[in-house]
Amino acid sequence: MALQLRRETLEEIDRHAREAYPHECCGAILDIDGREAVRRITNIQDRLHAEDPVNHPRDARIAYFMDPKELYGVLREAEATGRPIRAFYHSHPEHGAYFSDEDKARALAWGEPAYPGSLYLVVSVVSGAVKERLAAQWDAERRDFVPTELDVG
Repeated sequence: MALQLRRETLEEIDRHAREAYPHECCGAILDIDGREAVRRITNIQDRLHAEDPVNHPRDARIAYFMDPKELYGVLREAEATGRPIRAFYHSHPEHGAYFSDEDKARALAWGEPAYPGSLYLVVSVVSGAVKERLAAQWDAERRDFVPTELDVG
């Protein structure tokens, strides 16, 4: 299954990634009344790192942690529409677009997808400009997240 997005949606995500640079951004894409809606979610990784650097050794330049209250609001909004979150996204400043082991761990709960049916989009931002993107989805047979096509229309 390809991740299908309107060009305007992808442009909004790219803008979020550039604005957050040199920190990682994060958010979700919902289906609302037949249209895509981007929901930016605050990356609280810097706060977690400042409060507890032992348990959160990485800062927002190389990690993200979605604000739980905002994430909960997005989940409730998705539930109200009766549709799952289409995709989650985040950026990789000064790194390529790949679905890292940490990304996989955050997308799983007890070895299964935390958000079944949702895809993932990673946006690479180098020197403040979007360089590449990677879409990923859960492959039940492989028990892993694998790259998938990003279809922009």
